[in-house]
Amino acid sequence: VSELREWRPAVYRKCTDILWLLLFCLFWAGLVFISGYAVVAGAAERLVLGYDSFGNICGRKNTPVEGANLSGLDMTNKKYVFFLNSCSLEIQSPKISSLSLCVSSCPQQQLNSLEDLQSFARNNGSFLCVYSLNVSSYTVNPNAAQLCPTLPVPPSKSFPLFNRCVPQNPECYSKYASVLISMVNEMDVFHRILSGILAGRDTVIGLSVLALAFSLILVLAFRFIQTLFIHTLIALVVFGLLFVSGVLWWLHYDYRNDPSTELETEKENVKFLLGYAIFSTIITVVLLSLIFVLRKRLPFSVQLFRIVGKIIGRIPFLLFQPLWTFLILIVFWVFWVAVLLSLGTAGTAQATSGGQVEYRALSGICYMAWYHFVGLIWTSEFILSCQQMVIAGAVVTCYFNRNKNNPPPHPVLSSISVLFCYHLGTAVKGSFLITVLRIPRIVLLHLCNILNQKKNAKHLFSCCSCWVCFQKSCLRHFNQHAYTTTAINGTNFCTSAKDAVCILARNSAKLASISCFGDFLLLLGKVFVVCFTVFGGLMAFNYHRELQAWVVPLLLVGFFAYLMSHSFLSVFEVTADAMFLCFAIDMETNDGTAEKPYFVDQELLTFVSQSNKLTEGRNHRNTRPFQDNEDGTELQPM
Repeated sequence: VSELREWRPAVYRKCTDILWLLLFCLFWAGLVFISGYAVVAGAAERLVLGYDSFGNICGRKNTPVEGANLSGLDMTNKKYVFFLNSCSLEIQSPKISSLSLCVSSCPQQQLNSLEDLQSFARNNGSFLCVYSLNVSSYTVNPNAAQLCPTLPVPPSKSFPLFNRCVPQNPECYSKYASVLISMVNEMDVFHRILSGILAGRDTVIGLSVLALAFSLILVLAFRFIQTLFIHTLIALVVFGLLFVSGVLWWLHYDYRNDPSTELETEKENVKFLLGYAIFSTIITVVLLSLIFVLRKRLPFSVQLFRIVGKIIGRIPFLLFQPLWTFLILIVFWVFWVAVLLSLGTAGTAQATSGGQVEYRALSGICYMAWYHFVGLIWTSEFILSCQQMVIAGAVVTCYFNRNKNNPPPHPVLSSISVLFCYHLGTAVKGSFLITVLRIPRIVLLHLCNILNQKKNAKHLFSCCSCWVCFQKSCLRHFNQHAYTTTAINGTNFCTSAKDAVCILARNSAKLASISCFGDFLLLLGKVFVVCFTVFGGLMAFNYHRELQAWVVPLLLVGFFAYLMSHSFLSVFEVTADAMFLCFAIDMETNDGTAEKPYFVDQELLTFVSQSNKLTEGRNHRNTRPFQDNEDGTELQPM
């Protein structure tokens, strides 16, 4: 097919992969339905703010529940949960047996009588008896003993995360802590993770901004690349990898030997830290080995980025391309997390005997959560695919232009219009293939966690997961060339992929060694952003250990940091890949004569020739002893 094709940017196009675009629209219709259902049925504030026995969430206004007379109260000024029987709590699945109220402040001193309760309410405005009992009736109502806390009321102070009044009396505290630990441990992992995300939301936002700053610095540095910056980047990456690995091992040792580790969340932190430390150590060893092997190709990498920077200089708006991608990703991630939090707390409030309220989880929430998670991967990959197609289209427009000093007007806007008018379905299909490879890896990790006791099964699943991850990386690189081919010929994804494979297969010897180290330097840039963002997260989250599954939010921060760095640095990656594909097409379809002159400029042609001569020279030196001596033994010097 590729031999008969003219390989010029198509002027007259048609829509490609329309069925895939319709499928994506139907999938998003399902996401919209789940989002609306989660907003109506969920209440994320219950995870952190806490609520009383009558269905009122502390610290906010509430809506009444049918059958519960004391529900629907305004608790804006009452932010703490107080248990009437805090010294003798018991768990009656899945809730605590004692009646709980929302109060404005916790009693700092011991209250021994109803008169002390009445005086505390009048002086502090914090009512420790049931809402229906008036302050003046504390001492005269015959049912006050049942409607007020068990006397004496021990002194207590508010707990920072769950906003509970924790008794300070040693006996009451030990009983209260054991019940609270049991309650948190009985929560499923999903709810513990959500609680950790909500509790550390300010830190997560701050670390995301830090990752954005690192990504912007790297983009500007790669635009004006110099040899000193290459060496500085490599030194920083080596330092960051060693330092982060050391900190992870130290934190794992510190957590494992901490005698106060009782909560399930803290035990999960220890497990995750061990996994992070092992993974970080392996990545460090692999990257250090690659840096040592490829250290002599630094001059060619500098020249490569100068050529890419020259192309970006002709299309300066390419540097702003990641900004709108980043903004769209941020808006989508905020929407996704908000829906996830609402979905995790989706439940119906039902009144029980005595006017109390219980929240019962709805059926089918687990399936909705998995559907929502697939939506996160597919939509994120779709947004990144759109960016790749826009950059590839702009580079193709400028490459196949005879007058290099006078580039076409507005190539980025032209590429965006072509994408939205004709090729959204192609971006959907390419992102779906990435998603299909991501989901089995996640399922394998989940099965590996279930079969944690069986070592053979665990090693098998780990090998399968690594193989799927390798396939995903290869497919992502393959998709970029398919998008570039679509930008040139206007063909669908499968046809473009086949044409790109044919071209690259015939020119792989010329181009593979050239782009290898450029991609490796961009990978080091991404590792730099992730390393220092994760290090900041380790220092920030380590100060909030209590009752937080902070290692999972840290993983979320690392994932966001990688996506941000990939979104920004992919400008150089996609530009280089599109440039080399256009170069291969140019060399194959033209011969440099007056009838078929080359589109390539002299600097790129010289760079490719010098790089190929270096590679051929090395291959010749490696095979020369065997050519001189047929028996395969090395010749001795005279």
